[in-house]
Amino acid sequence: MATFNPAHRQTYTPSQIQNYYARIQLPASLRNIAVPEIANTSEGLAFLTSLQQHQLAAVPFENLDLHYSSHHTITLDPQHLFQKIVDRDAGRGGYCMENSCLFGTILRSLGFDVASIGAKVNEAVQPVSAKKNWKGPKYDGWNHMLNIVTIAGKRYVVDVGFGSSGPAHPLPLAQNEISLNVGTQEMRLLYDIVPDFTDRGQKLWQYQYRHDATQPWLPAYAFSELEFTPSDFAMMNYFTSTHFTSWFTYLVVCVKMVLEDGKIVGDITLAGNEVKRRVRGEPVVLAVCGSEEERVDALQEFFGVRLSGAEREGIRGMVTEIL
Repeated sequence: MATFNPAHRQTYTPSQIQNYYARIQLPASLRNIAVPEIANTSEGLAFLTSLQQHQLAAVPFENLDLHYSSHHTITLDPQHLFQKIVDRDAGRGGYCMENSCLFGTILRSLGFDVASIGAKVNEAVQPVSAKKNWKGPKYDGWNHMLNIVTIAGKRYVVDVGFGSSGPAHPLPLAQNEISLNVGTQEMRLLYDIVPDFTDRGQKLWQYQYRHDATQPWLPAYAFSELEFTPSDFAMMNYFTSTHFTSWFTYLVVCVKMVLEDGKIVGDITLAGNEVKRRVRGEPVVLAVCGSEEERVDALQEFFGVRLSGAEREGIRGMVTEIL
C-alpha cells in the first residue's frame, strides 16, 4: 500500500529561507539555527514562537489582491506566495490561507513536524458581524487555515492568518488550558459539541478568546485534527475569494500586529476606509480615508504596503472603491 511522502509537499531552498528571515526581520542571532537539532526541544518551541511573532508583525493579514489587481484572484501555490510576500519586497501579505500556507511551507522546509488544518469561522467574530447582526455561535463552512506543529510529542496550534484576535504564539492543543495572548486578552481551546451539528455526539476543537478575565469567552473558529491537503485548500480558497457572500469580496482589510521588544503588544487595522491602532487595549483612529488615493497612501504609511500603478487601477468600478 502506498504511503505519503512529505517530499510531495513543496519546500523552500536554504537561500529562500534566509530571504524570508530578512523579510520578517528575524534577529540575526536566530538566522542560522539548525531546526532538526532542536525541533523536539523547548528551544524549538521558542524558535517557533519567534518565527510566528515576527511574521505576524511583518506580514499583514490582507485581501488586497481581491480588490487592487487586474485579476482579483488568489492562488495558494507556495512559490507564487513566496514571490508575492517575500521576493517582491512590497510589504505584501495575504489572507489566512496565503499566510498560513507560506508559514507552513517555511516550517516544513526547516524540518518541523507540521500539518495544515482547515477550520470553520464563527460568523459573530467576522468584521461585518455588527452590521449584519450576526450573534453566533454559527460556524461558516471550511474557510480558514491553520497549522498544527508537533514538538516533543506535544501538539501546538500555530495561526498566522486570523487578524488581531488570533493566537500570537503557539497554543497547546489541550482542553481548556488558558493562555495569555496580547495584552489582557486570554485564549483557550475547548473540545466540544458544535451547535450546527445534528449529530450531538460529534465534537470539534474550538478556539476561543476573551478581552480580559472578566469578559465572556468568544468562540472564534472550530477545527478537527484531520490534515487537509493542498487540493482541499484550493476548493476552500475558490469559494472564499469569489462568492458574493464572502466578506473578503466586499470589504478591504489589512492587519499587522505591533511588536515591541520581541513581544506582540497590539495591532494596526484597516477595515474599509478607517485605520485604527490598538496597543495595550487603547484604540486610536489613525486615519479616515475619503478617497482611493488616501487609502493607498495609508496602506503605505501604516502597513508598508506599496501598490503598483496597475494595482491601484484594479479597484476602479469595484464595489469597494472609495468614490
